[in-house]
Amino acid sequence: MKRKILYCLCTSLFLLAGCSEKPSSPSAPDEGKDTTVIAANGSATDTTTTPDVVTSATNVAKSPTFNGIIMVPPQHTATLSLTMGGKIHSLLVMPGQAVRQGQTIASLENPEFIDLQEQFLDAHAQLEYLEKEYHRQQALGNQDASSRKKVEQSKAEYRVMKSKCDAASSRLTLLGIQPASILSNGIRPYLNIKAPISGYVVRLNANLGKYLETGQPVCDIINKSQPLIQLTVYEKDIHLMATGEEVAFRVNGLGKQTFHATITSIEQALNENDYSIKVYARIKSTLPLFRPGMYVRARIIES
Repeated sequence: MKRKILYCLCTSLFLLAGCSEKPSSPSAPDEGKDTTVIAANGSATDTTTTPDVVTSATNVAKSPTFNGIIMVPPQHTATLSLTMGGKIHSLLVMPGQAVRQGQTIASLENPEFIDLQEQFLDAHAQLEYLEKEYHRQQALGNQDASSRKKVEQSKAEYRVMKSKCDAASSRLTLLGIQPASILSNGIRPYLNIKAPISGYVVRLNANLGKYLETGQPVCDIINKSQPLIQLTVYEKDIHLMATGEEVAFRVNGLGKQTFHATITSIEQALNENDYSIKVYARIKSTLPLFRPGMYVRARIIES
């Protein structure tokens, strides 16, 4: 019995001694030393330092990246606004459709347009009569001094009517109507709305029967033949920007294909919210796939 008790005590002491020993922890790497990872191809890569990234787009180290969009210059963008309100009688285009300069986009219905043509024709007819009457009175006035008063009166009536005729003619011209065509072809029931430039229809704001007020836009037309990229550059990188500098950029959705552009304009006032400026660069070789608003990432090409 005593031997069993002694055996149990020895076993307990042995177990307690084993639990009191702490397992040895693996040695941590020395701080400040480079750690390498062996890649699948057997090459060693340093994971503690980040080398300067050199992209295939620019082959320029330490060049910052600038975000931006493709845009159409304002000289190649036209907003087709109405100089006379009215109801859309016909609509001949769809959004995204290509149009030529002078092509009819839509026709407008407005009784005032008919009244304006009538006023012009009436003023023109009276002007012809008053002009002849003025010349007749002028001829009589040279022979009889007592008729000079009639000459002056005829002259005044002629000038008043000429002013009315010129005003009606100018209003027709502003609407895109040649007054001579009204004289030869008569009154038109509808006003044709024509494209001011060649390009593509965007932001169409019309449908059949819709009434548009004077000055309200019908659509915009953009010409994509000479697109730009608009880059956002923050204050710390403004010193890198100069007109004539070359940039390389990629377009979101077109893979890794690289394009080039030349900086043509730099804004002079900082944005008060984020202290950035807009930099504009003309694309050297454009593609039909380019669309205004496409996202781009660009770098300066250092010489």
